[in-house]
Amino acid sequence: MNSTTRKAIGEALENLLARAQNGGPVLRLGLMALGSELGAAEVLQGGLMAQQATPGLRVVAIGPKVPGFEALEWLETDNCEANVVAALEKALAEGTVAGAVAMHFPFPIGVATIGRVVTPAKGRPMFIASCTGATAASRGEALLRNAVYGTAVAKACGLVNPSVAFLNSEGAGPALRSLTRLQENGYAVNLGSSGRGDGGNLLRGNDLVTGAVDVLVCDTLTGNALMKIFATFTTGGGYESVGFGYGPSVGEGWGKVVSIVSRASGAPVVANALALTAQAVQGNLPEALATELHTARTAGLDTELEKLRPKEGPATKAVQKPPVVPVDAEIAGVDVLDMEAAAEALWAQGMYAETAMGCTGPVVRVPACAKASAEGVLRRAGFI
Repeated sequence: MNSTTRKAIGEALENLLARAQNGGPVLRLGLMALGSELGAAEVLQGGLMAQQATPGLRVVAIGPKVPGFEALEWLETDNCEANVVAALEKALAEGTVAGAVAMHFPFPIGVATIGRVVTPAKGRPMFIASCTGATAASRGEALLRNAVYGTAVAKACGLVNPSVAFLNSEGAGPALRSLTRLQENGYAVNLGSSGRGDGGNLLRGNDLVTGAVDVLVCDTLTGNALMKIFATFTTGGGYESVGFGYGPSVGEGWGKVVSIVSRASGAPVVANALALTAQAVQGNLPEALATELHTARTAGLDTELEKLRPKEGPATKAVQKPPVVPVDAEIAGVDVLDMEAAAEALWAQGMYAETAMGCTGPVVRVPACAKASAEGVLRRAGFI
């Protein structure tokens, strides 16, 4: 019997034993164990808390092994965050883990995370759509997609008919009108309303504190700020103690369930993030989104998205995209509205580049060997 066969038999027996002990199937979730501002032990303690509280959950820590956490499974790496991310991506691709919680993951444009907070006035959970990544490059389209994507995440996580409303901010009015037309055309969205005396589907700050709806829709950067405020309002800002983290990733055609927590997230938030990720995996989030998109499209989603996209100006000469090469370095500081133009500025110089949304905002991804040159091009062009 070769080593591969022995390993497969061992894993099968382990799964059978775990199922017998837990009364159900085993769900393995990866946990990035490197990069926390609070230290690896804080994150790993959250892994232990989640594993102890959730029958059938096995947390697979990914990173340099830390003594004292032998109760977790491990995929060991060296002390390099890029290698931890690579190991996480490999584990997801091979099915070693069904989902993961990470402090950093470079999502492509079109993919965002839907966070969940505990609102302080009534202790009511509320999803925030979205708070990392970007569902679209333009604000109006992203807001409408966030409403659909946030609904899908809420349903995958157990809410049958989640209420949805927009934060009263720039672009919310047109997006709300589009969503209302979809509802009138048969899209079964549950439009929530403000708890203030005059009601309405645009929420005020008071509604955020009380958790007036199940899913709050806003742009990503606002959602990210709200997540941090809700998570740290009892601690003074340096330790995120409350909530479920920045939530599972969701996007059209995106098959991975990767949840994000902050580098300042404490063990309770990490534990809640793992539990939420388990719900999203068990609720088959990619399929839930595909179903939600289908029903919305039947009601005219594509037409409404087109209405919300910015109108193009005079045609300009297209820039030839260079041949694709691996990108393993990130350049931050480019405004979200300038991301595509920044990439094209590099293409014009023969440099291959991609755009993505990192956990701290937009990034342009380039080969590490070309990073310095690329930064020079972007700086001269005024992008950074």
